[in-house]
Amino acid sequence: MSSATPATGPSDARDFAVVAQVATGTAVLMFALIVIGSIVRTTGSGLSCPDWPLCHGQLIPPMQFNILMEWLHRLIALVVGLGLLTTTLLVVSKRVTRARLGGLAAMSIALYFSQALLGALTVWKLLDPNIVSGHLAVALLLFSTLLTLGLIARHESQPARSHAERPAGLLPLFAGSTAAIWAQAVLGGMVSTNHASLICHDWPTCNGEWFPPLVGLVGLQMTHRFGAYLLITLLAVVAWRSRRSSDAATQRAGAWLFALVLVQAVIGIVNIMLGIPVWVSALHLGNAALMLAIALGATFHLSTLRATEPATARMVTQ
Repeated sequence: MSSATPATGPSDARDFAVVAQVATGTAVLMFALIVIGSIVRTTGSGLSCPDWPLCHGQLIPPMQFNILMEWLHRLIALVVGLGLLTTTLLVVSKRVTRARLGGLAAMSIALYFSQALLGALTVWKLLDPNIVSGHLAVALLLFSTLLTLGLIARHESQPARSHAERPAGLLPLFAGSTAAIWAQAVLGGMVSTNHASLICHDWPTCNGEWFPPLVGLVGLQMTHRFGAYLLITLLAVVAWRSRRSSDAATQRAGAWLFALVLVQAVIGIVNIMLGIPVWVSALHLGNAALMLAIALGATFHLSTLRATEPATARMVTQ
């Protein structure tokens, strides 16, 4: 099914264009927040500010690396909130944008407050692994929701034009890949927060075993590895199917996703071999978020294309 008809009036188009710019900018800040959150986690900086919302009882904390990383994480979260508030006000201020984007704006607000609550609980519950993992899961959902809001607003701001036909089966394939990338990223976060990253100190085996018992932290680490193998296979299929599409954007998205998942695998292996260095771990999560953005963008793009008519329907109309 294709998306709604883009805005027809110049004023409506401008309103959607402004929303698209602010929402996309906020999504970029959310991306930075996710990456910095990885650095906070891997450097053990999560409790460097033992109180919330202040840090050591101050707005501007002592100039020490771990404290500054946690404080910067909170500061960017605040700026994301301001960007989200601006986006929401722009959406609700006009009837046409409110009708098209109001639901996504409300969802973004709900996710943001959930994220803030989980952030506070992370401090109050002394870095409970389940809460920290939930914090990442919601962050990726908020990032995806902001991206979707921006994509729809940008589409609505552009004049209606004809599109290539959407190859059968590609839309659910990209949508499924988007969900799989999100799940694999959350699973990786669980590995990190449960300190299971080096429970298997070698690769491709785990402590010399090809198929160790899937229990405890070893089971968590191996589940993440098996998930990576499945994701590589899935994105290889996506790339192969995308090459057969007549739409250049779809072809590029499929190729980029497959290339990035291979890069992601290499980063993961290097991460283990080097003992989980901070910046490699941050690159690992950042690349995962980039893959999520590309898969989501491709899914939306495909949803705007005309569905390919079944051969039987074409025969009837001829």
